[in-house]
Amino acid sequence: MGDEIPDQGLPNQTASCRIVPNQVPTIPFISTSAAAAAAAAQDYSQYVFFLHHPNPDPNALFFPQPSNPQFFLPETNAASNLYFLPPQNTNPDPFFGTSSITSVPNAGSTSDVLPSASSVPSFSSDALHLVPISYGDPGQVSNPSPFYNVDDFSLSTPPADSNPVENPNSFYPRIVGKRKRSNLNGNRRKAVARSFMAPPVEIKLPDVAPTNPSPDESEEIIVINKESTTEAVIGLSAGFPADSLTDEEIEANVVPSVGGIEQVNYILIRNHIIARWRENVWNWLEKEPFLSSIPQHCHYLLDSAYDFLRSYGYINFGVAPAIKERMPAEADKSNVVIIGAGLAGLAAARQLITFGFKVVILEGRKRAGGRVYTKKMEGGNKVASADLGGSVLTGTLGNPLGILAKQLNYPLHKVRDKCPLYRPDGVPVDPAADTKVEGAFNRLLDQASRLRQLMGEVSVDVSLGAALETFREVYGDAVNDEEMNLFNWHLANLEYANAGLLSKLSLAFWDQDDPYEMGGDHCFLPGGNGRLVSALAENLPIQYEKTVHAIHYGNDGVRVFAGNQVFEGDMALCTVPLGVLKSGSVKFVPELPQRKLDGIKRLGFGLLNKVAMLFPHVFWGTELDTFGHLTGDAARRGEFFLFYSYATVAGGPLLIALVAGEAAIKFEGMHPTDAVTRVLQILRGIYEPQGIDVPDPIQTVCTRWGSDPFSLGSYSNVAVGASGDDYDILAESVGDGRLFFAGEATTRRYPATMHGAFLSGLREAAIMARHANARALKIKVERSPSKDTQSCATLLADLFREPDLEFGSFAVIFGRRSSSPKSLAILRVTFGGSRKKTNESLKSDQPHANKLLFQQLQSHFNHQQQLHVYCLLSRKQVLELREVRGGDEVRLNYLCEKLSVKLVGRKGLGSAADSVIASIKSERGKRSSSKSALKLKQ
Repeated sequence: MGDEIPDQGLPNQTASCRIVPNQVPTIPFISTSAAAAAAAAQDYSQYVFFLHHPNPDPNALFFPQPSNPQFFLPETNAASNLYFLPPQNTNPDPFFGTSSITSVPNAGSTSDVLPSASSVPSFSSDALHLVPISYGDPGQVSNPSPFYNVDDFSLSTPPADSNPVENPNSFYPRIVGKRKRSNLNGNRRKAVARSFMAPPVEIKLPDVAPTNPSPDESEEIIVINKESTTEAVIGLSAGFPADSLTDEEIEANVVPSVGGIEQVNYILIRNHIIARWRENVWNWLEKEPFLSSIPQHCHYLLDSAYDFLRSYGYINFGVAPAIKERMPAEADKSNVVIIGAGLAGLAAARQLITFGFKVVILEGRKRAGGRVYTKKMEGGNKVASADLGGSVLTGTLGNPLGILAKQLNYPLHKVRDKCPLYRPDGVPVDPAADTKVEGAFNRLLDQASRLRQLMGEVSVDVSLGAALETFREVYGDAVNDEEMNLFNWHLANLEYANAGLLSKLSLAFWDQDDPYEMGGDHCFLPGGNGRLVSALAENLPIQYEKTVHAIHYGNDGVRVFAGNQVFEGDMALCTVPLGVLKSGSVKFVPELPQRKLDGIKRLGFGLLNKVAMLFPHVFWGTELDTFGHLTGDAARRGEFFLFYSYATVAGGPLLIALVAGEAAIKFEGMHPTDAVTRVLQILRGIYEPQGIDVPDPIQTVCTRWGSDPFSLGSYSNVAVGASGDDYDILAESVGDGRLFFAGEATTRRYPATMHGAFLSGLREAAIMARHANARALKIKVERSPSKDTQSCATLLADLFREPDLEFGSFAVIFGRRSSSPKSLAILRVTFGGSRKKTNESLKSDQPHANKLLFQQLQSHFNHQQQLHVYCLLSRKQVLELREVRGGDEVRLNYLCEKLSVKLVGRKGLGSAADSVIASIKSERGKRSSSKSALKLKQ
């Protein structure tokens, strides 16, 4: 249940960064003079770089210190994975020789190649290939980059002749078919958004001297071992960027200054520690063994990395005996009250107790686990363990629950790919029709992704369901009854993946967590996930049947009210589900900040229900783990649409039917007997025509997660009007470090997953400990709030009160007083509300490829207040846009089709725009000062 939505991630990106001593990437196949010229010009846009080689040349060319380009790591298994070099430079590389150069007469589509690459040679090697895509400030953290906004994953493809300098909104994409997955491990039954791609891994080069490395060893990149690439991949699987620090690391001040050699060395040490612990997760990893392999001048970085990883639970966590032994018998720190004994509460409790805190856990139910619930079903000499809540470990690479299973020596069962579908009459679906509709469904998601790309931030107010239905009606891909039933099955699968109605899911951000999906198989835990809960809850101070109804917090601590009891502590951790927070059944005194209340209101909290059935024997076969059923009633498309076979993992012949979407809501009021009768009708319709008898079940259980007062739903989703920011807002502490929040709805990267809940508990334990230590030292902790661009938006609005250029609904401010055609400008487009009168018509009869989208866009804007969207352009592009005739609609088409630019909200502009805004503000400030000085002189 809580883990029925898969977490999202970076599949197939298994290559990473190998750092070699005194060595920065070289430019292969380029003569010394050509390389020097490129370095002098700081223009690497036409070159492919190789980050390492097993036998690095000590005389390799160094990059100039001021440049420091950002790099994008392409998928190594992409079919069109070509790496281009300038055609005029074909000198042999000292490492690989001339045999590596081949001609490419047909380089594929323009979306797969670098500009002007139709006749450029390609290169194939086991070395790591990195393609520069943007220019960054050496001291700036590239997380996220200006080209990848975590709130808007719609990516634009530049025309083949575009220039990255002239078009700062463009990039070189590797379209890999990133997909929002249901819990069908690797199965073709996926909610597909193929226009969406996993974010590139950006590699920033260290700042080093161009030609003469400093003799100061502190300015050198250290070498720990020869496995830095493998260790970087392991770090990536744990959620750490290959080239930058996480927000948590920055807040923890793990390095004296962000960027530079210290950060590079810290990352190498951090990855090394993680890799060493992953080799043996049964043991407690000490710091001392690393002292001999880490240079002495970097021991302070070792201290920093080890302490951070230890406190945030990236190492030395879990239930292995060696780790449990580290839990002190007596607490020597303050009291902490934890509300909720789900995975988040249990993870936080174990960490806090290890840190020396005195902890009490208050749980309203009679059991631990929250929305992870394994029920023992039995009868007729048959016994099975049914996961009625969270059931699938979505990805095993880096998954902390997978590590717990490993510590407990519990094997995992991969959910197999095979998933046959059956028509309402029980006949298997025609494979040709299945393939056709699946392709049509993918195309509709492509169109929806394109629509949100064009709409920018406006798509926040549009539902995914509305977009899909609009395009289905327009394109009419599903034409007969069987195809419509198949289409509705895919919609049900999508609603299952999000535990929400498509009519309520945000078009803009419904899949915002996709880039963080953990790699590896989707798996069942034989015997149920309750085994993990039991191991985590062992010997913890849990008080059951304590229903919390009020939490008071202030400078003197917290008081938690449960019935007629009051529990006092220095801090409290609230892990109640989002559904409970929405209901208001827990009263906070003082009231939570309005910002948090708004976030609670905006986020969606959906529903998934199940019917678990224990049969006398397995009649459906053991060769598959899933099969699906279609319905002829679109309103009931999610009713028993998917079946999970647990016969191989539950200990008995157990079958579970899923109920999603609108059907899950109606299911709450359905009598259990009626529900089981309906399920049996479906099963008999499928198997009896095959000559297979379907017996009555021995025992059945119907879930009612929406009616459970301790959950009031299943798991979170991004509803219309919400964004990933709201997960961050829910995670923010209140009361000056007294009241904290954890749970699946507080993690932006892994919402709606079991491991997301677990990781959030580890996260908050570390933050609580930091606050407690700071109070003991009488130091105030400054925790960065979630990314809030309100102040920047206000500044931008002020600057646009005096635009440098206006035409139609477009306004422009230029980055600097320069006539250079490449100088940057910020373009603002105004939709809705009142506009200045112009002589141009807003209507156009000129046809263009996206007329339908713009009509929908205009229809939407007609119902909205005035709204501003932005993009970065060069001065040359602005002047070209001004000359486009035919009105605003044609100009919008020119922006998206000709310039490959997407319009975004203020936050979507990224850090590239921040420097432009700062320069404009500075320039105007100087002008104002000059005017004031002139007036004084007069």
